[in-house]
Amino acid sequence: MNTPDRVDSYKYISGMTRRESLKWLGLLAAGSAVTLTTGCSKAIEGETATAGHWPDIEIQPVSAQGYGTDPNMIMPPESPWPLTLTEAQLTLVAVLADFIVPKEGKHPSASEVQVPSVIDEWVSAPYHGQQKDRVTILHALAWIDDESTLRFKKPFLQLSATQQSKIMDDIAYFNAQTPEQFQRIGKAFLRFKDLVLGAYFCTPEGCQDIGYLGNVPIAGDYPGPTAEAKAHLDGVLAELGLSQYAYRD
Repeated sequence: MNTPDRVDSYKYISGMTRRESLKWLGLLAAGSAVTLTTGCSKAIEGETATAGHWPDIEIQPVSAQGYGTDPNMIMPPESPWPLTLTEAQLTLVAVLADFIVPKEGKHPSASEVQVPSVIDEWVSAPYHGQQKDRVTILHALAWIDDESTLRFKKPFLQLSATQQSKIMDDIAYFNAQTPEQFQRIGKAFLRFKDLVLGAYFCTPEGCQDIGYLGNVPIAGDYPGPTAEAKAHLDGVLAELGLSQYAYRD
């Protein structure tokens, strides 16, 4: 993976207000990116490792109340639940997120657009889906520090960039060829990666990075779909036996 420039004294400090992080939490929950491995957390939660190590940690459930079914949208609460990641965990999230989305040219890194703050908001939210991810993400963070100590006698944040990359290269490309001892952490890191990418591409900088042009006003009359778009839609409708609904000028 690409190696972010870090020193062991680095500490992530959020530059995002709770209102902003809650807004991005809502966008992330609505975005399709977070559904790519929604079954992953459940599988990991009940999975028994057959090789390698897995942290035996006690994760306290979040007991705070959510917004409920009829939230006050006129005067919403500033902080509906407390954030739960520790300073060390949040900094580790920042470093890992920057391995996934490093700064490249004019494109900012994940931490520069406050992705770690959104991850903190996500795993702190008191909803069922977020709490399953909380178990997955916290175990993954603990595993990474355990693996770092086993290999290099130091926690991950104190490693050199080269040492960090060696661990990342073993877990960041989960597929059928991933060695058995990295299967469980590979699945967990895949979920973490989905959340990081989902959060990043919800930001204005992330949208610009992929060339997304939504929410841009059109000057003058709406020109309608392009000929290519119409042809594509006609083909799809024909395959579905719905040609009577094809676009007509």
